[in-house]
Amino acid sequence: MVLVVLTIGIALYAVPWVQTATGLGRITALNPADRLQVVTALVEGRIKRWFVQEGSRVKAGEPIVEIEDLDPLFVDRLAAERQAVFERYRAAQIASQTALIDYQRQERLFKDGLSARSTFEGAKIRYQEHQAREAAAKADLNKAEINLSQQATRRVTAPRDGTVLGILAGDVATMVKPGQSLATFLPIDARRAVEIFVTGVDAPLVYKGRKVRLMFDGWPAIQWSGWPARAIGTFGGIVDSVDPNAQSNGRFRVLVTEDPLDPWPPATYVRFGSQAQGWVLLNTVRLGYEIWRQMNGFPPLTDTQAAWGGYVQQPGGSGS
Repeated sequence: MVLVVLTIGIALYAVPWVQTATGLGRITALNPADRLQVVTALVEGRIKRWFVQEGSRVKAGEPIVEIEDLDPLFVDRLAAERQAVFERYRAAQIASQTALIDYQRQERLFKDGLSARSTFEGAKIRYQEHQAREAAAKADLNKAEINLSQQATRRVTAPRDGTVLGILAGDVATMVKPGQSLATFLPIDARRAVEIFVTGVDAPLVYKGRKVRLMFDGWPAIQWSGWPARAIGTFGGIVDSVDPNAQSNGRFRVLVTEDPLDPWPPATYVRFGSQAQGWVLLNTVRLGYEIWRQMNGFPPLTDTQAAWGGYVQQPGGSGS
């Protein structure tokens, strides 16, 4: 009996074991523009009408909500103000052109000796003054057009194809201010990724291109940490990036993308925000060494250590 136990122990000691860096996280989007967005109010006013409800699918440019000003004639007054500013700008433009003609005429007369220097310089100064007035009138016109454009944009539209997840501003007659959150919006056809958080001990061993095994929340799975080939219900991933700085809890964020050779379940089953757990595959060692390492609290082997040790192998290599 002792001989059998000893034989089994020696056999298990030599069994290959894949070291892993484990982390918990959730499903997100690789591109920040594909992540959950907040639709905000562009102008101050009162909600007049919602064109959607929670869960509505919208296309780019379709209206989400319409906001009306508290003063129904406010936009008309802005338009009249803009027209008045435009007339002042046109007058300043004409005066500047007239001053330019006078300046050019006085310049020719001065060169021909038919006009005094003071008259020529006076015409030049008047032309420059009219140019300054024209520039100021142009700036006022731009400001008036911006104000009118902002107030005229009372319909908030979808930035792209997506789904309205939640309405935050209440029903009609609700007062809103510029920048206030109105609804949450999730783009469709976004490229999924998983963000997991690994400890500072494991972070130096995780880099772009490492293979990852993923287990999604609610998806039946059995994961053998050291024997990924024997796992059931897990899916493949590839490390896309590792944050250079730690989070407030001391862990490092790792972004994992889908392995094209081992695709993830459809978005219907694995949705954005769902919980996930990942095992980043490191180097392969003997089970006996891994037990000894865990008992002593040592970190996993680096690639350099794996290359030096004849009893270990790197992923894809051959061990002894």
